[in-house]
Amino acid sequence: MNWITNYVRPKINSMLGRREVPENLWIKCPETGEMVFHSDLENNKWVIPASGYHMKMPAKARIRDLFDGGVYEALSQPKVAQDPLKFRDSKKYADRLRDSRAKTELEDTIVAGVGHVQGVKLVAVIHEFAFMGGSLGIAAGEAIIKAFERAIAERCPLVMFPASGGARMQEGILSLMQLPRTTVAVEMLKEAGLPYIVVLTNPTTGGVTASYAMLGDLHLAEPGAEICFAGKRVIEQTIREKLPEGFQTSEYLMEHGMVDMVVKRHDIAPTLARVLKILMKEPPAPMLAVEHDAPVAEPA
Repeated sequence: MNWITNYVRPKINSMLGRREVPENLWIKCPETGEMVFHSDLENNKWVIPASGYHMKMPAKARIRDLFDGGVYEALSQPKVAQDPLKFRDSKKYADRLRDSRAKTELEDTIVAGVGHVQGVKLVAVIHEFAFMGGSLGIAAGEAIIKAFERAIAERCPLVMFPASGGARMQEGILSLMQLPRTTVAVEMLKEAGLPYIVVLTNPTTGGVTASYAMLGDLHLAEPGAEICFAGKRVIEQTIREKLPEGFQTSEYLMEHGMVDMVVKRHDIAPTLARVLKILMKEPPAPMLAVEHDAPVAEPA
C-alpha cells in the first residue's frame, strides 16, 4: 500500500476542494497525435473523426453496435478447466485471469450473440483484445465451437470479428489444440451450406490467423488493420531484409488477394447485410421509388 498516494493525497485534495480527473478523458490518435474527447470517440464507433484512424473497439460495444437496436441474445460462456498447467512466469496465470476479468467484466476473450443485422439473422463472435490480448485458449475455443453449433442449429450465417495476438502461451499445447478444433467447426458450418464471413480487425495475428480467421467464404477488413502470422520485426530479423511500407496491413493484403474488401467500421453492418442476403439467396431490400419532375415520354 502506498500511504502517500492512497491516504495523504486524497486528504489534501479534499481540503483544497480539488476533484480527481479521470486519466482517460482524452484519447490520442496514434496516426496524427490529435487529442479526441472520449465520449466523441465512443459516439463515432471508436474511429478518430478527423483522421479516420480505427481504434480498438471493445467487444461489448461492437456487438451492441452491430445488431439492430442493440438487441441480441448473448451466448453463455462454456465452463472449462482453469489454469490446467498451473502456469507461472513473472505472474501466476490464475492472477492474470482474475485481473483480466476484473478489467473487462468478461469470463474470457470471446463475446458471442444471436440477433439481426438489418433484418438478417446471424451469429456474431467477437474477440476482446483487452482480455490478455484476445489470445486463444481452451475457454475461447470452446465458446467459438458452441457459437458455430448454434449457427448450424439456427440455420443462419456466422460472422467472426477476430482481434488477437494468437494462441495463449499459458495453456501450451492445449491452446494449440483449439486451432484444429475451430477449423472443424468452420467445416461443419460450410457442410451445412451456411455462410461464414470474417471481419478482420486490428490486430489479427498468430494462431488465430493460422486457423479460423482465414477460412471465411468472404474476408472483410477494417482500414489499417495489422493481419499476419509472425510480426514484421520478426520477419525482418529472420530474412535480414527490409519489408515494404504498409506490409501486413489490410490494404496491402487486399492488393495481394488475401482480403476481399476493406470496409470502414460505419459501413460494416450494411455491407454484411447486403452480402449475406446474396449468399443466403434472400430478396434484396426494396428500392425506394424515384420521383421525376417531368413525365417520361412513352416510346413510339
